[in-house]
Amino acid sequence: MTGPHRRRGLVAAVAVGLLVLAGCSDGDSNTEPSASATSAAGSTAELDAALAARLDAAIESAMAQASVPGAIVGIWGPDGNYVTAHGVADKATGAPMEADFYSRIGSVTKTFTVTGVLQLVDEGRVGLDDPIDTYVEGVPGGDRITIRQLARMQSGLANYTASEDFQKAFFANPDAPFTPEQLLGYAFALPISFPPGAGFEYSNTNTTLLGLVVEKVSGMSLSDYVTEKIVTPLELEQTSFPTDATFPEPHAQGYTTQTLDGAETTATDWNPSWGWAAGAMISTLDDLRIWGPALANGTLLSPETQAQRLETVSAPGYAPGVGYGLGIFDAEGWIGHNGSLPGYQTVVVHLPEKDTTLAIMINTDEAYQGGEPSTLLATAITQVITPDHVYRLAENAPVPGQPAATGTPAPTS
Repeated sequence: MTGPHRRRGLVAAVAVGLLVLAGCSDGDSNTEPSASATSAAGSTAELDAALAARLDAAIESAMAQASVPGAIVGIWGPDGNYVTAHGVADKATGAPMEADFYSRIGSVTKTFTVTGVLQLVDEGRVGLDDPIDTYVEGVPGGDRITIRQLARMQSGLANYTASEDFQKAFFANPDAPFTPEQLLGYAFALPISFPPGAGFEYSNTNTTLLGLVVEKVSGMSLSDYVTEKIVTPLELEQTSFPTDATFPEPHAQGYTTQTLDGAETTATDWNPSWGWAAGAMISTLDDLRIWGPALANGTLLSPETQAQRLETVSAPGYAPGVGYGLGIFDAEGWIGHNGSLPGYQTVVVHLPEKDTTLAIMINTDEAYQGGEPSTLLATAITQVITPDHVYRLAENAPVPGQPAATGTPAPTS
């Protein structure tokens, strides 16, 4: 590990998430919606051609600005649907991005893990204000850290990806498997950031502990629980929780500079076990257009529990219109999560006010002027479709088509 920028990048990698390519988008796009995307979106109509053309231009401009090789974008709402793929999936061959590709979704995984915890809350088997040491032993201050504080990133526990020991181990062998216990060991060796409930710090450690809670209470592995209790009921047929480097075809190559020497490489087949409950899952655009509204509307939860989920807190560095709830955020009315890990970034959000879902998947995590390229795309898209609800996470995030502001780096996904 040779520099603070790369250390900050890996902290972002599992999608608290954030982080120039020689190959930008080639400007070509595939705008044919898949059958499953249109059939389950509430409308099978396509967006007005003029609006679609504006979106194409906005996406391609943002991709060029942030040097994003390829992007998959889906929008589903009462005014029609827009499903498109832009740019390249493989910079070496020039193979185009396609709308039906699988992608690693990083911290969007957190929304599945926390949904599992909240399902157990609805069953009366877990209490949001139970201390974590009721379920997991050995957590520093575990008698004072609650399930709610873990889900809302208010535990004060250090992020294991901030550990230099973890970073050295990971970069020495990105294919190596990590266990949850190993990950927590890295975190617990670091000092706490603040007393439980007294601050906010996005930490993958929190979600790792919540994954262990699901396993302890349900008696199932986290991957099996998520598959049986969340993925299957919603018929997310292309969503998986791998326990190794398995990556279904077809998928794009994922580009990153999170390496020992900072040189760009492909992270396509790196083992995501280090993300586990916080960032290991895989999905497609078709499935995310189902998950977005299900997550925002609480389809798998009681109304009372969903209401608690949506109680947000503000956080340093985030824009005034952003709040973080229980494994979920609200950004100017867009409810959902983003994700980032080496090679890939994802945004999946739903705007209940307009019954509109947005999903974005790109094949790089390389930062643009301190911000996430996926956020730049989401900002550009929402400026077109919902100018009164523009998705923007950080106070000083880069603006599409404008020079980046200076100041605090953008918070990671």
